[in-house]
Amino acid sequence: MPACCINPSILSADFVNLQSELARIANADAVHVDVMDNRFVPNLTIGLPVVQRIQEVSPIPLDAHLMIAEVDRWAPLYAGAGLASVTFHVEASDAPIKLARELRARGAKAGMALRPATAVEPYLDMLPELDMLLIMTVEPGFGGQAFLDVTLPKIRRARAAIAGSGVNVAIQVDGGITEETITRAAEAGANVFVAGSAVYGRPSPEEAIESLRTKGRLAFGR
Repeated sequence: MPACCINPSILSADFVNLQSELARIANADAVHVDVMDNRFVPNLTIGLPVVQRIQEVSPIPLDAHLMIAEVDRWAPLYAGAGLASVTFHVEASDAPIKLARELRARGAKAGMALRPATAVEPYLDMLPELDMLLIMTVEPGFGGQAFLDVTLPKIRRARAAIAGSGVNVAIQVDGGITEETITRAAEAGANVFVAGSAVYGRPSPEEAIESLRTKGRLAFGR
């Protein structure tokens, strides 16, 4: 896995022209697709049929972030649609180990997300079941929020646990990632970064991705 991956969030893209918006981030590592159901989080975005269509036309792999209730039922369907990575919120899962194994069995990388106030320690024994741990750096549900520095110690603890266990688990951060905050997150141990407005809000999303990637690589493990 590269030391630094940039996964732009299409939550900040033009939803009327998603195919062309995907082409603007073709140099990214993956496209981050936020699925919200107005139950687990207050916002409502897109569901499985739209994600399946995005999967068909995207020039880069899909990284789905499911902010939904009944995730044990729905997440395997996203994995079965051929997505590269499917991340579920542990707060919404009744059986997270079982779910992670099912995602992998269906060919997707298994990611598990934690809200800012959810402690990482109860789930460290699960690391061998995961490919990615998503530590939310804002409250899930809306784009454009400010990065929560209070999450940095959690990132450090997670990175130390991963290093100590010898497993190959990425740490993704999502929320408030900019050219300034990516450095702090990478120094803490994150290596996969979700960026919305910091990519799509720039005149050239392609250049924004390269700039973020460079800053993340320089800071990771420093």
